[in-house]
Amino acid sequence: MTKRVGIEVSAAVAEAVKLVDVDVVSAYPITPQTHIVERLAELIANGEFDAEYINVESEHSALSACVGASATGARTFTATNSQGLALMHEILYVASGCRLPIVLAITNRAVSAPINIWCDHQDSLGERDTGCIQLYVEDGQEAFDSTLQAFRVAEDQRVLVPFMVCLDGFILSHVIESVDLLDEGEIKSFIKSKMEPKYRLDPDRPFSMGVLGGPDIYYEFRRQQEEAMRNAKKVILEADEEFSKLFGRRYGLFDSYRIEDADVILLTMGSMTGTARVAVDRLRERGKRVGVLKVRVFRPFPYEEINAAVKGAKVLAAVDRNIEPGAYGGVLFTELRSALYGCEEKPHVIGFIAGLGGRDVSVSDFTTMAEKTLRVSETGKVERAYEFIGLRE
Repeated sequence: MTKRVGIEVSAAVAEAVKLVDVDVVSAYPITPQTHIVERLAELIANGEFDAEYINVESEHSALSACVGASATGARTFTATNSQGLALMHEILYVASGCRLPIVLAITNRAVSAPINIWCDHQDSLGERDTGCIQLYVEDGQEAFDSTLQAFRVAEDQRVLVPFMVCLDGFILSHVIESVDLLDEGEIKSFIKSKMEPKYRLDPDRPFSMGVLGGPDIYYEFRRQQEEAMRNAKKVILEADEEFSKLFGRRYGLFDSYRIEDADVILLTMGSMTGTARVAVDRLRERGKRVGVLKVRVFRPFPYEEINAAVKGAKVLAAVDRNIEPGAYGGVLFTELRSALYGCEEKPHVIGFIAGLGGRDVSVSDFTTMAEKTLRVSETGKVERAYEFIGLRE
Protein backbone atom coordinates (compact mmCIF):
# COMPACT_ATOMS: atom_id res chain seq x y z
CA MET A 1 0.00 0.00 0.00
CA THR A 2 1.29 3.47 -0.89
CA LYS A 3 2.35 5.39 2.22
CA ARG A 4 3.01 9.14 2.25
CA VAL A 5 5.83 10.07 4.61
CA GLY A 6 8.13 12.95 5.37
CA ILE A 7 11.56 11.60 4.50
CA GLU A 8 15.00 12.84 3.61
CA VAL A 9 15.43 12.47 -0.14
CA SER A 10 18.64 10.44 0.29
CA ALA A 11 16.70 7.99 2.46
CA ALA A 12 13.93 7.84 -0.15
CA VAL A 13 16.51 6.79 -2.76
CA ALA A 14 17.76 4.11 -0.37
CA GLU A 15 14.19 2.88 0.15
CA ALA A 16 13.79 2.53 -3.62
CA VAL A 17 17.01 0.47 -3.79
CA LYS A 18 15.69 -1.77 -1.01
CA LEU A 19 12.35 -2.12 -2.78
CA VAL A 20 13.90 -3.54 -5.97
CA ASP A 21 15.80 -6.11 -3.87
CA VAL A 22 19.32 -5.16 -4.94
CA ASP A 23 21.88 -7.94 -4.48
CA VAL A 24 25.05 -5.89 -4.06
CA VAL A 25 25.70 -2.36 -2.76
CA SER A 26 29.26 -1.12 -3.10
CA ALA A 27 30.16 2.42 -2.16
CA TYR A 28 32.70 4.81 -0.71
CA PRO A 29 31.54 7.81 1.35
CA ILE A 30 31.68 11.31 -0.12
CA THR A 31 29.64 14.40 0.78
CA PRO A 32 26.75 14.87 0.00
CA GLN A 33 26.14 11.29 -1.15
CA THR A 34 26.97 9.53 2.11
CA HIS A 35 23.46 9.54 3.58
CA ILE A 36 22.25 7.24 0.80
CA VAL A 37 24.74 4.46 1.45
CA GLU A 38 24.65 4.98 5.22
CA ARG A 39 20.90 4.33 5.10
CA LEU A 40 21.43 1.25 2.93
CA ALA A 41 24.07 -0.06 5.35
CA GLU A 42 21.61 0.42 8.20
CA LEU A 43 18.80 -1.38 6.35
CA ILE A 44 21.07 -4.32 5.51
CA ALA A 45 22.53 -4.51 9.04
CA ASN A 46 19.01 -4.53 10.51
CA GLY A 47 18.02 -7.40 8.24
CA GLU A 48 15.38 -5.35 6.44
CA PHE A 49 16.63 -6.63 3.11
CA ASP A 50 19.17 -9.21 2.05
CA ALA A 51 22.10 -7.71 0.16
CA GLU A 52 25.88 -7.79 0.22
CA TYR A 53 27.38 -4.47 1.32
CA ILE A 54 30.97 -4.08 0.15
CA ASN A 55 33.21 -1.58 1.93
CA VAL A 56 35.93 -0.43 -0.44
CA GLU A 57 38.89 1.96 -0.38
CA SER A 58 37.83 4.30 -3.19
CA GLU A 59 35.12 5.13 -5.70
CA HIS A 60 37.19 3.45 -8.41
CA SER A 61 36.97 0.25 -6.37
CA ALA A 62 33.27 0.79 -5.62
CA LEU A 63 32.30 0.76 -9.27
CA SER A 64 34.81 -2.01 -10.02
CA ALA A 65 33.10 -4.20 -7.42
CA CYS A 66 29.74 -3.42 -9.03
CA VAL A 67 31.17 -4.41 -12.41
CA GLY A 68 32.28 -7.78 -11.10
CA ALA A 69 28.98 -8.42 -9.31
CA SER A 70 26.83 -7.29 -12.24
CA ALA A 71 28.81 -9.49 -14.62
CA THR A 72 27.70 -12.53 -12.61
CA GLY A 73 24.05 -11.50 -12.88
CA ALA A 74 23.66 -9.61 -9.60
CA ARG A 75 21.54 -6.48 -9.37
CA THR A 76 23.93 -3.76 -8.24
CA PHE A 77 23.87 -0.17 -6.96
CA THR A 78 26.35 2.50 -5.99
CA ALA A 79 26.33 6.23 -5.33
CA THR A 80 28.85 9.05 -5.59
CA ASN A 81 29.49 12.55 -6.89
CA SER A 82 32.16 15.13 -7.77
CA GLN A 83 35.76 13.87 -7.34
CA GLY A 84 34.38 10.43 -6.51
CA LEU A 85 32.59 10.26 -9.85
CA ALA A 86 35.71 11.52 -11.59
CA LEU A 87 37.63 8.65 -9.99
CA MET A 88 35.06 6.26 -11.49
CA HIS A 89 35.65 7.68 -14.98
CA GLU A 90 37.72 4.76 -16.28
CA ILE A 91 35.34 2.13 -14.90
CA LEU A 92 32.23 3.86 -16.29
CA TYR A 93 33.55 3.03 -19.77
CA VAL A 94 34.17 -0.56 -18.65
CA ALA A 95 30.66 -0.93 -17.23
CA SER A 96 29.06 0.54 -20.33
CA GLY A 97 31.27 -1.40 -22.73
CA CYS A 98 30.50 -4.67 -20.95
CA ARG A 99 26.79 -3.75 -21.10
CA LEU A 100 26.24 -3.96 -17.35
CA PRO A 101 23.00 -2.39 -16.00
CA ILE A 102 24.45 -0.83 -12.85
CA VAL A 103 22.38 1.94 -11.28
CA LEU A 104 24.18 4.91 -9.75
CA ALA A 105 22.77 7.77 -7.67
CA ILE A 106 24.73 10.96 -8.33
CA THR A 107 24.20 13.71 -5.74
CA ASN A 108 25.49 16.50 -7.93
CA ARG A 109 28.37 18.49 -6.44
CA ALA A 110 30.90 20.93 -7.89
CA VAL A 111 34.34 19.60 -8.80
CA SER A 112 37.42 21.20 -7.23
CA ALA A 113 39.63 23.20 -7.26
CA PRO A 114 38.83 25.13 -5.16
CA ILE A 115 37.22 22.50 -2.95
CA ASN A 116 33.45 22.96 -2.96
CA ILE A 117 30.89 20.54 -1.56
CA TRP A 118 27.79 22.30 -2.92
CA CYS A 119 25.69 21.68 -5.99
CA ASP A 120 26.29 22.16 -9.65
CA HIS A 121 26.19 19.74 -12.58
CA GLN A 122 29.85 19.77 -13.61
CA ASP A 123 30.48 16.29 -12.20
CA SER A 124 27.88 14.20 -14.02
CA LEU A 125 27.93 16.24 -17.22
CA GLY A 126 31.67 15.66 -17.36
CA GLU A 127 30.81 11.94 -17.73
CA ARG A 128 28.19 12.42 -20.44
CA ASP A 129 30.14 10.52 -23.10
CA THR A 130 30.80 7.36 -21.08
CA GLY A 131 27.78 5.54 -22.50
CA CYS A 132 25.59 5.84 -19.39
CA ILE A 133 22.00 7.01 -19.25
CA GLN A 134 21.71 10.31 -17.35
CA LEU A 135 18.46 11.49 -15.78
CA TYR A 136 18.09 14.67 -13.67
CA VAL A 137 15.32 14.89 -11.06
CA GLU A 138 13.52 17.89 -9.61
CA ASP A 139 12.25 16.67 -6.23
CA GLY A 140 12.16 13.79 -3.78
CA GLN A 141 9.20 11.99 -5.34
CA GLU A 142 10.87 12.04 -8.73
CA ALA A 143 14.13 10.80 -7.16
CA PHE A 144 12.32 7.83 -5.58
CA ASP A 145 10.29 6.99 -8.69
CA SER A 146 13.22 7.46 -11.07
CA THR A 147 15.41 5.11 -9.05
CA LEU A 148 12.77 2.41 -9.44
CA GLN A 149 12.44 3.11 -13.15
CA ALA A 150 16.22 3.12 -13.60
CA PHE A 151 16.53 -0.58 -12.75
CA ARG A 152 13.64 -1.46 -15.06
CA VAL A 153 15.17 0.46 -17.99
CA ALA A 154 18.82 -0.47 -17.49
CA GLU A 155 18.05 -4.20 -17.25
CA ASP A 156 15.93 -4.24 -20.41
CA GLN A 157 17.61 -6.43 -23.04
CA ARG A 158 17.35 -3.60 -25.56
CA VAL A 159 19.41 -1.34 -23.31
CA LEU A 160 21.84 -2.94 -20.82
CA VAL A 161 23.91 0.11 -19.93
CA PRO A 162 24.56 1.86 -16.59
CA PHE A 163 21.96 4.38 -15.43
CA MET A 164 22.75 7.58 -13.46
CA VAL A 165 19.94 9.13 -11.43
CA CYS A 166 21.20 12.66 -10.74
CA LEU A 167 19.82 14.69 -7.83
CA ASP A 168 21.12 18.05 -6.68
CA GLY A 169 23.44 17.77 -3.70
CA PHE A 170 22.10 19.23 -0.43
CA ILE A 171 19.28 21.05 -2.26
CA LEU A 172 17.60 17.65 -2.62
CA SER A 173 19.81 15.06 -0.95
CA HIS A 174 19.62 16.56 2.54
CA VAL A 175 16.08 17.94 2.65
CA ILE A 176 12.96 16.26 4.03
CA GLU A 177 10.08 16.12 1.58
CA SER A 178 6.69 14.46 1.35
CA VAL A 179 7.15 11.28 -0.69
CA ASP A 180 4.69 8.52 -1.56
CA LEU A 181 6.57 5.29 -0.87
CA LEU A 182 5.47 2.02 -2.48
CA ASP A 183 5.67 -1.48 -1.04
CA GLU A 184 7.04 -4.75 -2.36
CA GLY A 185 3.67 -6.03 -3.45
CA GLU A 186 3.05 -2.97 -5.60
CA ILE A 187 6.45 -2.95 -7.25
CA LYS A 188 6.47 -6.65 -8.18
CA SER A 189 4.19 -5.92 -11.11
CA PHE A 190 6.63 -3.29 -12.40
CA ILE A 191 10.08 -4.82 -12.01
CA LYS A 192 11.34 -8.39 -12.13
CA SER A 193 12.29 -9.93 -8.81
CA LYS A 194 15.80 -10.68 -10.10
CA MET A 195 17.97 -9.75 -13.05
CA GLU A 196 17.74 -12.01 -16.08
CA PRO A 197 21.00 -11.29 -17.97
CA LYS A 198 21.53 -12.66 -21.43
CA TYR A 199 25.20 -13.30 -20.65
CA ARG A 200 26.84 -13.70 -17.27
CA LEU A 201 30.04 -15.05 -15.81
CA ASP A 202 29.40 -18.62 -14.72
CA PRO A 203 32.08 -21.20 -13.74
CA ASP A 204 29.93 -23.92 -15.29
CA ARG A 205 29.80 -22.07 -18.63
CA PRO A 206 33.07 -20.13 -18.77
CA PHE A 207 33.67 -17.26 -21.17
CA SER A 208 35.49 -13.93 -21.10
CA MET A 209 34.01 -10.44 -20.82
CA GLY A 210 35.68 -7.11 -21.58
CA VAL A 211 38.91 -8.59 -22.91
CA LEU A 212 41.05 -7.31 -25.80
CA GLY A 213 39.11 -5.97 -28.76
CA GLY A 214 41.24 -5.14 -31.75
CA PRO A 215 40.45 -2.93 -34.73
CA ASP A 216 38.51 -5.81 -36.28
CA ILE A 217 35.78 -5.76 -33.61
CA TYR A 218 36.12 -2.67 -31.34
CA TYR A 219 34.29 -0.40 -33.79
CA GLU A 220 31.24 -2.68 -33.82
CA PHE A 221 31.13 -2.83 -30.02
CA ARG A 222 31.02 0.96 -29.77
CA ARG A 223 28.31 1.09 -32.41
CA GLN A 224 26.24 -1.35 -30.35
CA GLN A 225 26.53 0.97 -27.35
CA GLU A 226 25.20 3.82 -29.46
CA GLU A 227 22.26 1.65 -30.55
CA ALA A 228 21.55 0.77 -26.92
CA MET A 229 21.42 4.44 -25.98
CA ARG A 230 19.05 5.15 -28.86
CA ASN A 231 16.86 2.26 -27.72
CA ALA A 232 16.87 3.68 -24.21
CA LYS A 233 14.62 6.59 -25.15
CA LYS A 234 11.83 4.23 -26.19
CA VAL A 235 12.33 1.99 -23.17
CA ILE A 236 12.31 4.97 -20.77
CA LEU A 237 8.98 6.08 -22.21
CA GLU A 238 7.55 2.54 -22.05
CA ALA A 239 8.58 2.17 -18.41
CA ASP A 240 7.23 5.63 -17.59
CA GLU A 241 3.90 4.84 -19.23
CA GLU A 242 3.50 1.60 -17.28
CA PHE A 243 4.55 3.35 -14.07
CA SER A 244 1.87 5.95 -14.73
CA LYS A 245 -0.81 3.30 -15.17
CA LEU A 246 0.20 1.54 -11.97
CA PHE A 247 0.94 4.48 -9.69
CA GLY A 248 -0.48 7.59 -11.35
CA ARG A 249 2.76 9.52 -11.85
CA ARG A 250 4.34 10.25 -15.25
CA TYR A 251 7.53 12.15 -16.06
CA GLY A 252 8.52 11.64 -19.71
CA LEU A 253 11.78 12.67 -21.32
CA PHE A 254 11.12 16.27 -20.31
CA ASP A 255 8.44 18.32 -18.58
CA SER A 256 6.90 21.44 -20.08
CA TYR A 257 5.15 24.29 -18.28
CA ARG A 258 3.10 26.96 -20.06
CA ILE A 259 5.03 26.62 -23.31
CA GLU A 260 2.10 26.17 -25.71
CA ASP A 261 1.81 29.86 -26.58
CA ALA A 262 5.18 31.01 -25.24
CA ASP A 263 7.34 33.44 -27.19
CA VAL A 264 10.34 32.46 -25.06
CA ILE A 265 11.11 29.22 -23.24
CA LEU A 266 13.61 28.74 -20.43
CA LEU A 267 15.21 25.28 -20.39
CA THR A 268 16.33 23.95 -17.02
CA MET A 269 17.63 20.80 -15.36
CA GLY A 270 17.16 19.62 -11.78
CA SER A 271 15.78 21.29 -8.68
CA MET A 272 15.90 24.90 -9.91
CA THR A 273 12.96 24.18 -12.23
CA GLY A 274 10.38 24.92 -9.55
CA THR A 275 11.89 28.35 -9.00
CA ALA A 276 11.72 28.98 -12.75
CA ARG A 277 8.01 28.13 -12.74
CA VAL A 278 7.34 30.72 -10.05
CA ALA A 279 9.11 33.35 -12.13
CA VAL A 280 7.09 32.33 -15.20
CA ASP A 281 3.79 32.64 -13.29
CA ARG A 282 4.69 36.16 -12.17
CA LEU A 283 5.70 37.16 -15.68
CA ARG A 284 2.46 35.73 -17.07
CA GLU A 285 0.56 38.00 -14.67
CA ARG A 286 2.30 40.87 -16.44
CA GLY A 287 1.21 39.54 -19.83
CA LYS A 288 4.61 38.09 -20.79
CA ARG A 289 4.38 34.86 -22.76
CA VAL A 290 7.10 32.81 -21.09
CA GLY A 291 7.33 29.06 -20.40
CA VAL A 292 9.68 26.48 -18.90
CA LEU A 293 10.89 23.16 -20.30
CA LYS A 294 12.68 20.89 -17.82
CA VAL A 295 15.11 18.50 -19.47
CA ARG A 296 14.82 15.29 -17.47
CA VAL A 297 16.65 12.77 -19.65
CA PHE A 298 19.95 14.26 -20.76
CA ARG A 299 21.49 11.06 -22.13
CA PRO A 300 20.20 9.95 -24.52
CA PHE A 301 19.40 13.56 -25.39
CA PRO A 302 15.82 13.91 -26.75
CA TYR A 303 16.77 15.93 -29.85
CA GLU A 304 13.71 15.26 -31.99
CA GLU A 305 11.24 15.45 -29.12
CA ILE A 306 12.50 18.81 -27.84
CA ASN A 307 12.63 20.14 -31.39
CA ALA A 308 8.94 19.33 -31.81
CA ALA A 309 7.97 20.70 -28.39
CA VAL A 310 9.48 24.17 -28.88
CA LYS A 311 8.07 24.88 -32.33
CA GLY A 312 6.47 28.29 -32.39
CA ALA A 313 8.76 29.84 -29.78
CA LYS A 314 10.87 32.78 -30.88
CA VAL A 315 13.77 32.36 -28.42
CA LEU A 316 15.03 29.51 -26.25
CA ALA A 317 17.24 30.15 -23.24
CA ALA A 318 19.26 27.28 -21.78
CA VAL A 319 19.99 27.76 -18.08
CA ASP A 320 23.13 25.79 -17.26
CA ARG A 321 24.37 24.88 -13.79
CA ASN A 322 27.73 24.14 -15.38
CA ILE A 323 30.26 25.67 -17.73
CA GLU A 324 32.40 24.29 -20.54
CA PRO A 325 35.53 26.47 -20.43
CA GLY A 326 36.55 27.27 -23.98
CA ALA A 327 33.42 25.78 -25.51
CA TYR A 328 31.22 28.88 -25.64
CA GLY A 329 28.70 28.44 -22.86
CA GLY A 330 27.24 25.51 -20.95
CA VAL A 331 26.53 21.92 -21.92
CA LEU A 332 22.74 22.25 -22.24
CA PHE A 333 23.23 25.35 -24.40
CA THR A 334 25.48 23.54 -26.88
CA GLU A 335 23.23 20.46 -26.92
CA LEU A 336 20.19 22.60 -27.59
CA ARG A 337 21.82 24.40 -30.51
CA SER A 338 22.84 21.04 -31.92
CA ALA A 339 19.25 19.77 -31.60
CA LEU A 340 17.93 22.69 -33.62
CA TYR A 341 20.66 22.78 -36.25
CA GLY A 342 19.22 22.52 -39.76
CA CYS A 343 15.63 23.27 -38.74
CA GLU A 344 13.84 25.54 -41.20
CA GLU A 345 12.14 27.71 -38.57
CA LYS A 346 14.48 27.36 -35.64
CA PRO A 347 14.24 29.92 -32.82
CA HIS A 348 17.15 31.93 -31.53
CA VAL A 349 19.08 30.13 -28.80
CA ILE A 350 20.87 31.92 -25.99
CA GLY A 351 22.46 30.64 -22.82
CA PHE A 352 22.76 31.59 -19.16
CA ILE A 353 25.16 30.13 -16.61
CA ALA A 354 23.96 30.23 -13.02
CA GLY A 355 24.27 28.51 -9.66
CA LEU A 356 27.82 27.21 -9.90
CA GLY A 357 29.27 25.87 -6.65
CA GLY A 358 25.89 25.97 -4.93
CA ARG A 359 25.12 29.66 -5.45
CA ASP A 360 21.40 30.28 -5.16
CA VAL A 361 19.37 30.77 -8.34
CA SER A 362 16.46 32.93 -7.25
CA VAL A 363 13.11 33.91 -8.71
CA SER A 364 14.68 37.30 -9.37
CA ASP A 365 17.49 35.63 -11.33
CA PHE A 366 14.99 33.76 -13.50
CA THR A 367 13.00 36.94 -14.01
CA THR A 368 16.17 38.67 -15.20
CA MET A 369 16.93 35.82 -17.58
CA ALA A 370 13.39 35.82 -18.94
CA GLU A 371 13.40 39.58 -19.47
CA LYS A 372 16.71 39.42 -21.34
CA THR A 373 15.29 36.61 -23.47
CA LEU A 374 12.13 38.60 -24.16
CA ARG A 375 14.23 41.49 -25.46
CA VAL A 376 15.82 39.14 -27.98
CA SER A 377 12.31 38.03 -28.95
CA GLU A 378 11.22 41.64 -29.48
CA THR A 379 14.29 42.86 -31.38
CA GLY A 380 15.31 39.68 -33.18
CA LYS A 381 18.92 40.47 -32.28
CA VAL A 382 21.26 38.38 -30.13
CA GLU A 383 23.91 40.66 -28.64
CA ARG A 384 25.43 38.04 -26.34
CA ALA A 385 25.09 34.33 -27.03
CA TYR A 386 25.52 33.50 -23.36
CA GLU A 387 26.17 35.28 -20.09
CA PHE A 388 26.65 34.70 -16.38
CA ILE A 389 23.79 35.39 -13.96
CA GLY A 390 24.32 36.14 -10.26
CA LEU A 391 28.06 36.71 -10.66
CA ARG A 392 29.68 39.00 -8.06
CA GLU A 393 31.17 42.16 -9.51
